[in-house]
Amino acid sequence: MKTMGGISRMWGMLVIALALVLGGGTIAALAQTDGGSVDVRDTLFPDANGQMISGLLYVPSTANAENPAPGILAVHGFGNSRETQDAAAIELSRRGYVVLAIDQPGHGRSDNPAFSGEFGGPASLAYLRSLAIVDQDNIGLTGHSLGGYAISAAAAAYPDGYQAMVLLDSSPGPAAAPDFPRNTLVVMGQWSEFAEAFWGAPPRQIADSEALQAFFSTDDTIVVDEVYGSFDDGTARMLANPLTNHPGTTHDLDTTQHIIEWFAQTLDGGREAPAQVWWVKEAGTLIAMVGGILAIFAVGGLLLATPFFSAMRVPVPRAAGNRWGVPWFVGAAVATAIPALTYFWFTKWGPLWIPAGPIFGQTYATAFAVWAVLNGIIGLAIMLVVRAIQRRRGSAAKLTVAEQGLGTPDGFRWSVVGKGALLALMSVGAAYLLVVLSNWLFTTDFRVYLLQFQEMSVARLSLYLIYMVPFTLFFLLLGYTMHNAQRWTGRPSTVRSEMLANAIVLPLGFVVLEAIVYIPMFATGALGLPGEGLMAIFGYPFIPVLFVVGLLSTYFFHKTGTIYAGAFASALFATWNIVGGTAIQSDIDDGTGLAQVLRIAIPVILTVVFVIIAIRLRGRAGRDGSPVTTEPAETVATRG
Repeated sequence: MKTMGGISRMWGMLVIALALVLGGGTIAALAQTDGGSVDVRDTLFPDANGQMISGLLYVPSTANAENPAPGILAVHGFGNSRETQDAAAIELSRRGYVVLAIDQPGHGRSDNPAFSGEFGGPASLAYLRSLAIVDQDNIGLTGHSLGGYAISAAAAAYPDGYQAMVLLDSSPGPAAAPDFPRNTLVVMGQWSEFAEAFWGAPPRQIADSEALQAFFSTDDTIVVDEVYGSFDDGTARMLANPLTNHPGTTHDLDTTQHIIEWFAQTLDGGREAPAQVWWVKEAGTLIAMVGGILAIFAVGGLLLATPFFSAMRVPVPRAAGNRWGVPWFVGAAVATAIPALTYFWFTKWGPLWIPAGPIFGQTYATAFAVWAVLNGIIGLAIMLVVRAIQRRRGSAAKLTVAEQGLGTPDGFRWSVVGKGALLALMSVGAAYLLVVLSNWLFTTDFRVYLLQFQEMSVARLSLYLIYMVPFTLFFLLLGYTMHNAQRWTGRPSTVRSEMLANAIVLPLGFVVLEAIVYIPMFATGALGLPGEGLMAIFGYPFIPVLFVVGLLSTYFFHKTGTIYAGAFASALFATWNIVGGTAIQSDIDDGTGLAQVLRIAIPVILTVVFVIIAIRLRGRAGRDGSPVTTEPAETVATRG
């Protein structure tokens, strides 16, 4: 049973987690409000079709109806959210600008689907111009990637409604002309994955792009950081070429300084401020994220100390995987290589097999789900084949359900599965509640760079339930293979050593894959795998997510003796990241038929299952008064 010392450690871990969340949130809030001199407001407004657009409005204390301030519309790129414009929003607002950073349609908390309403650009500019605290004759636009199309659409809709523009690794599209958009700074990273898509030239030859030269009204190589054209007639142009890649332009000191200086030249009313502080906000939300993840472990450990959940704990199966040494490292290499090797391949199949619709409404979440399930099946098949060969050779015995981490010494029990799901839901749910608390207290969430865990809209929560099905299947298969094949023999192991090993093995293939893609880019300016820039970028978050999954799955396996709680917790955690941070391509708000049935049926069925399990277990406890086992699940069972 759980010792008092163990319970104290769990409470201590939870206190540390809360301190990190509150401390990190405080740091982030102080940075994004410039110590309280900027009011950050969560705002919501309709577009021309009545769809709601979500935004963060940064209002300096100096801005009011009597003294309107210059305004800035900031729009993120595809698959991101309003917070990815933090660098520009924070730095410009602390310099006296009112900044509106929006969620594009189908992103963040805005209505669906993505790409509708001209990416939300015209409606957002109209809303910004309607604010009494904003000087209508003093407005700038900045957009990253797809956000560049959004602000270009806004500029076309209101040609006299803005004075300057910044395109971050983007272009105005086919409407680009020497006099449209007005006074434009073009920022293209030296390692941009999409320079050719936007301007028809590799990133290192961007200054010789014919399209960009036509936009700058010159036939010569464009000189970086030199102003072309005239501010007075709106034809001013400048190229910045920072040492970063496509997503990096939103998190770059040099790029942000260019934005600050460009609007200082093209708009009136801004003021000087000390060195940039947006990165402090980024550090704060990272600290809070660590606290939120730590809370999952702490809450899980504390729940397992209660009579209800302690009844599900069984002895941890003996290690029965590859022998430590060459066999284990070969198995680990195969386990980490297959997901990486199939990533670009299998993710293409998902949207082809299951186009975005009222049920699976996120093209890229579907791509990841298909990739994950196929990898789970492959991993299971490989393990079963190896086990069959070993048994035929007499080098491995047939394992019981309990020895495979699938049940108790008495066999498989649905009650163990149900309690594992409930334990995971409450543990990961605690982290979600902390995000809700952070948003309420500080108007922040958990994020760093492209990794985010944010409060989800009702539409995203409904999709979350749908995508939980394939991702739960994957993590059940992964948990089964990982805690059987990868638990080494021939050398002593501890809970910590297994947690660390799995946390390294799971994401290592992605680390190597990203190196294969980007080392050539750093060296030559071309991706190692041409055409895979977007999926390579989407792969960044999988590295930290899989690292945490390795820790979570192994932690709960050793706490409970079965794979279920860890698999469910991993699925809840990873699906939160994927669904919360991926664009919605379908108008799921109007989903009917099967989609609506699934959204209602899944939570109802889960609720009924949990209630039945609780009633049955309560009745059983009343009859025999004893849990399944009295042996601590953390103790790794060994065979003499």
